[in-house]
Amino acid sequence: MKTEYLRTLRRHQGQIIGWGISMALLGLYLFQFYDTIAAQREQIESLIQSYPRELMAFFGDMTQIFTPQGYLNSYFFSYVPLVLGIFAVLAGSGLLAGDEENGSLDLLLAHPISRARFFLARTLAFEVSLLGILALSWLGFVVGIRGSSLEIGLLELWLPLLSLFGLLSFYGSLALVFSMILPARRLAAMAGGIVVVADYFITALSRLDPDLHRIAQYMPQHFYQGGGALAGLDYGLLLPILGGSLALLGIAWWRFQRKDIRVGGEGSFRLRLLPTRGTRGGS
Repeated sequence: MKTEYLRTLRRHQGQIIGWGISMALLGLYLFQFYDTIAAQREQIESLIQSYPRELMAFFGDMTQIFTPQGYLNSYFFSYVPLVLGIFAVLAGSGLLAGDEENGSLDLLLAHPISRARFFLARTLAFEVSLLGILALSWLGFVVGIRGSSLEIGLLELWLPLLSLFGLLSFYGSLALVFSMILPARRLAAMAGGIVVVADYFITALSRLDPDLHRIAQYMPQHFYQGGGALAGLDYGLLLPILGGSLALLGIAWWRFQRKDIRVGGEGSFRLRLLPTRGTRGGS
């Protein structure tokens, strides 16, 4: 199990470094940019009031951007679930299906390791990969805050990242379930991507439409606290999203235990819009 865990983690190390450094540089830049915004408070406040409500719905409460939680939420945590959701969905959908489609999963399972331990090693490596990206993001925050007038404790900076971890874990677990149900990894990634995008837009637009709000309260981002977690992490929102992620992993594990592993090839359905060479009359 340890060997498979380390092997999977090594496969993700490039993505951890790439995504993590990108998020760290973004956080570093945002902290340096805060003092410039604060110096133009009056102009920015009047500008915000001129923006349409439909646009502001995607950035949270912009009237609070001069507070630490409002600033980070508007300029980072409001949209980063959509960005890092890409990694979560791609990594989750390919966690098992990727090796199955290239024909190596059946060979890996031929080693003396149970499917349960193999599944646990892979999913644990995925969760650690998420934490690695968020840890690098946190380091970017730590460096950036030293050159800013924002007063935020270093441990407090972890609180919104923990909320983000719960949401990304949910997205990745859902993509993993899709990969155990749908006939191809690309379909699982597409389905997971649709959920991420729909979750983002429905949650944002629900701030304007009461009818959408009834739907949004059951969406994953309803439990996401973003920059607001700096004022105190609400475990009543964090625990349900973590519990949902664990439930999805349980479903994926159950399906993996009973799944017939393909020897090689994707095995996905294909629509034949044109007759293939050698056929007569399309028959």
